[in-house]
Amino acid sequence: MKQDTLQDLTASERIKYSLLGIIVLGGTVIIGRNMVKKAVAKNEQRKSLNDGSSATYAKQLKMAFENDGWWGTNKEQVRDTMRAIPSKSEFRKVMQSYQKMYNRVLLADMQSELKSTEYNEMLSIISAKPEHYNPNAPPKISIAQLQGWAKRLKAAFDITYGIFPGTDEPAIKAVFLEIPSQSTFNSLRIIYRQQYGNDLLQDLQSELEFWEYEPMIQIIKSKPIH
Repeated sequence: MKQDTLQDLTASERIKYSLLGIIVLGGTVIIGRNMVKKAVAKNEQRKSLNDGSSATYAKQLKMAFENDGWWGTNKEQVRDTMRAIPSKSEFRKVMQSYQKMYNRVLLADMQSELKSTEYNEMLSIISAKPEHYNPNAPPKISIAQLQGWAKRLKAAFDITYGIFPGTDEPAIKAVFLEIPSQSTFNSLRIIYRQQYGNDLLQDLQSELEFWEYEPMIQIIKSKPIH
């Protein structure tokens, strides 16, 4: 018996077989792509076992977003992780690692998980860091660092909870703990006034209750003068 060939098929049958081939091929490509993504994610997950790696930072941020299944995001863990990232170049590696592990964009997830003032605070933390981290370089407070602290404090003052204004005390305390000396704090006051037209101590006093204000000031007073 003569075997059917493509020429023996009707035009309708040829279209059906062609579409079937496209579907099978497309499904194979999708399956292959998903397998590659899973392999890449698994490999990146293994890297997260190394403390201080970009994969570790990425995983810590994802865990902060998930917050052990509790409602909301662990904002302090996000802040601590962002502070621990040593440079802008390392943060870019963290974003790449996050994409590989979770197939999601880190900045987009941050934007959806945080209030706008909190998101701005996190960006300010990164923007004040050096492009590349050099552990042997002597500590130096740059204008960018002072401006970053000023932005973070303003964001902490401007936070709202629904329609109600509030203050992010942990964010303020995080900045105050990073400031190395009283003279640096005085420089920060100058930068803050230049950027926002207000005195930092007056804004701080108006934002905090009296029992919160004094412990914050004591953090600065306990530091060396220079």
